[in-house]
Amino acid sequence: MAARPLDGYGMDTITLAGPLEAKLEAMQRAGFSQVMLSARDLATHPGGVAAAAAAVRASGMRPTGFQVLRDFEGLSGHLHHYKVDIAKAMLEMCAATGSRVLLACSSTSRHATQDLDAIAQDLRKLAMLAIPLGIRVAYEGLSWGRTINEFTTSWDVVCRADCPNLGLGLDSFHIFAAKTPLDALDEIDPGRIFLVQLSDFMWNETPTFEERMTTARTFRVFPGEGVHSEQLADLVLRLERIGYRGDYSFEVFNDDYQQLPLDVVAARARRSALWLADDVLRRPVPLPSQLKLPKR
Repeated sequence: MAARPLDGYGMDTITLAGPLEAKLEAMQRAGFSQVMLSARDLATHPGGVAAAAAAVRASGMRPTGFQVLRDFEGLSGHLHHYKVDIAKAMLEMCAATGSRVLLACSSTSRHATQDLDAIAQDLRKLAMLAIPLGIRVAYEGLSWGRTINEFTTSWDVVCRADCPNLGLGLDSFHIFAAKTPLDALDEIDPGRIFLVQLSDFMWNETPTFEERMTTARTFRVFPGEGVHSEQLADLVLRLERIGYRGDYSFEVFNDDYQQLPLDVVAARARRSALWLADDVLRRPVPLPSQLKLPKR
């Protein structure tokens, strides 16, 4: 019997080990119909970018988005020209997969300016490069970003850039790590939220940028598995209330999951999607407790 489709939810390929085709098949067996792709999936594919893009198309899975362009904005001179070239190449890869959203993360470079107007100008340039390819740019504030490390500031520069295909990428990890008040979501136009990535983690505090980076890159868990279940449910409900009707993708960097069979990890993602769909969005009071996994 086929797994129940999980409309509106997808997995990131970075969560799973193995070749791209195996990742796509595991996601489909778990009931997912969309996938957040990583540039590395294409760049490291034995058949090259064209073969990887063909595998995505053959799977029938819809790309949620394509990640990730880093440290693009705020640079000058030869560094700026270098990053523009990188951005053009990534946009071509994004288009090859059929993805319509490129994720760009806020800069961590000490060489980047902290001038918000200059940052906005660079983001506008990136968005203009994406227009001929029919791609939208989702700009995400990393919680260890040099200048922009909260979604409130990333929304500020998106508004300054004032380009229709430039919007926000929201990531629950960075929101909780930075402790950004969720009330600030009420100030955002839901139509300019192009992507929402969800994950949790196992401790309440990440006081330093170094700890945030380590946790984010090695020990995220699926929604409902960590200690922020109540906050995560609140985040999703608030997004629902302001009118967000876009996709949710599980961006779970976890070294343990990289050592487990694909179907085991995809099943965990499926339980998270069902928790969000059935227990959070369909009940007046979300379950704040940790997602219960079946006993082994």
